[in-house]
Amino acid sequence: MDDFLKKFFPDVYRRKQKHLHETDYCKYDNQTLTLFTSSLYFGALVFTFAASHLTRSKGRRASIIFGSLSFFFGAIINAFAMNVAMLIIGRLLLGVGIGFSNQAVPLYLSEMAPAKSRGRYNQLFQLTTCLGILVANLVNYGTEKIHPWGWRLSLGSATIPAILMGVGALFLPETPNSLVEQGKLEKGRKVLEKVRGTSNVDAEFADLIDASNEAKAIKNPFRNLLTRKNRPQLIIGALGIPMFQQLTGMNSILFYAPVFFQSLGFGSGTSLYSSVITSGALVVGALTSMALVDKFGRRTFFIEASIEMFCYMVALAITLAVKFGQGVTLSKAISVFLVIIICLFCFAYGRSWGPLGWLVPSEIFPLETRSAGQSIVVCVNMFFTAVIAQCFLVSLCHLRYGIFLIFAGLVAFMGTFIFFLLPETKQVPIEEIYILFQNHWFWKRIVGDGTGDDGLGGKKGIPN
Repeated sequence: MDDFLKKFFPDVYRRKQKHLHETDYCKYDNQTLTLFTSSLYFGALVFTFAASHLTRSKGRRASIIFGSLSFFFGAIINAFAMNVAMLIIGRLLLGVGIGFSNQAVPLYLSEMAPAKSRGRYNQLFQLTTCLGILVANLVNYGTEKIHPWGWRLSLGSATIPAILMGVGALFLPETPNSLVEQGKLEKGRKVLEKVRGTSNVDAEFADLIDASNEAKAIKNPFRNLLTRKNRPQLIIGALGIPMFQQLTGMNSILFYAPVFFQSLGFGSGTSLYSSVITSGALVVGALTSMALVDKFGRRTFFIEASIEMFCYMVALAITLAVKFGQGVTLSKAISVFLVIIICLFCFAYGRSWGPLGWLVPSEIFPLETRSAGQSIVVCVNMFFTAVIAQCFLVSLCHLRYGIFLIFAGLVAFMGTFIFFLLPETKQVPIEEIYILFQNHWFWKRIVGDGTGDDGLGGKKGIPN
């Protein structure tokens, strides 16, 4: 928004107006401006480890409530910001909220859902994230017309979902897994019976108790992640998938969609409208994934979408290489083509790497390392999100269309990674997923048959 740039980033505003002598790729190249964006993710990166302790000791619900409070105060500070320092402090608090909520919510959904529909329930996390992005873009589209304080209303309106999140969490039951882990066995069984809709939960409840006993024997869950039996979860769930989720380039498009569309020659209002379209494509993708992922499986969505995303990134790069740069005005046909390509990319991401990037890690960790594993998932995810956010505009300026060829190459690599290393987990109970790795052509050489010398003893089952 111009009013926002005038107050906090006047150099960027003047460059935007005058264009200077640089290519259109460099219009928004400003490290302070990108720090405003990426500071949120650095905050999330640091505080996800505090979230791990709270989530394990006090429960998933406690982390959700704490996250909502951090969201609320961060939004208030941003709304009343008088300088860049206040903006960044507010963003850091929002980051703390992300660190806690991203740590707890996927675990909450996976632990509450029955195995046969775990994918669908867990993807509510991604669906509501996409809906939030869509609503945020609609808010920006409306407040951009309010001068000169529309940006304050935009940033301050984040208090509304923060309040809804906090109040809603007060009425949530804690997960049976967490209650058993805290020694509240009777309460845990009652919640399990309630969410399963039956009193016939003896087998599942026994699994929870066994898992809790095994978890209590683990004094350092982060260290336990390094053992051979947890190597697949570490490489695939904690490191590979959350890293690759950001290296698709999707968040770069989402962060800077208004900026990107303005650089493509769209007006300020039109660029925000185009962002609404792209975030709408994400919502449609999330709904598609929710409806079909438990039928066709995680691998199918990952691999098929990776092929599509590769093609879209190459098409985007070629079009920009031929038609964009040095003040060239894009024709309407080319502009519409680029928007369509970006929307198709968003749709492919929205049904694959977006929701599955949270679903798969949350369902493959055993209970004794689940909270610690999810902390690493969030940490890795936020680290690469922050790096991409901080580097995208300067990379766009210097590498021009080449940045999208790099993303295309990364997408091809990550699709290959999934093809060879991820077993299908659809409709498999969480407590039995370890069997998939014991029977996998590659991972069985590392984890063995469950009797390996990892120094921990106990059974290899992964309880629900």
